[in-house]
Amino acid sequence: MTQDGRLARGERTRTAVLDQALLLATVAGLDGLSLSQVADALRVSKSGLFAHWRSKEALQLAVIDHARAQWTDRVIRPALAEPAGLRRLWAVHDYRLRFYEARVLPGGCFFANAHFEFNARPGVIRDRLAAEMTAWMTFLTGLATEAVTLGELPAATDPAALAYQIESLGVCAVMQAPVLGPEATFRQARRALLGHLRGLATDPTILPELT
Repeated sequence: MTQDGRLARGERTRTAVLDQALLLATVAGLDGLSLSQVADALRVSKSGLFAHWRSKEALQLAVIDHARAQWTDRVIRPALAEPAGLRRLWAVHDYRLRFYEARVLPGGCFFANAHFEFNARPGVIRDRLAAEMTAWMTFLTGLATEAVTLGELPAATDPAALAYQIESLGVCAVMQAPVLGPEATFRQARRALLGHLRGLATDPTILPELT
């Protein structure tokens, strides 16, 4: 096998491991992850995983990066394809809920679960998760600011407050869906934000209608 072939095979193995670890983390918790647990799930040797991660913490950090890449692919990138301003801000919320509805992750939301798990546990993992949360809230605030700049939201709108409301609806929805039912919960999460945005918008007709 050529060097390129070995590298490609190694990368496929690494991706498969991270896919499985991400699934497990949403059920057992990020702290519940271990190289042994992932190896057993994939039916591979634990020693083979040490070629990629030398410790549990290294694996946890890699899973966070993998979750961020998945979030970017499934939520951020498709939303950014929408027109800038209010429609893009709405699209982020909508694509987030679509991601949850598709049950890509059995535990609902990796980041929501991990934040609850590590908020009171200082250390490298909490710091990385805090950086991810800060980046996400900065992103949402930036989209809201863009909508204000374009005149689609009033100048008096507080972009940070709107970002907080959007995040609150998303977290609440994914936490309540397993208990109250996904269909009703996600429908309510969409209606709640859409109604709020329509009430703020200078031109509500640019926003979609919900059936």
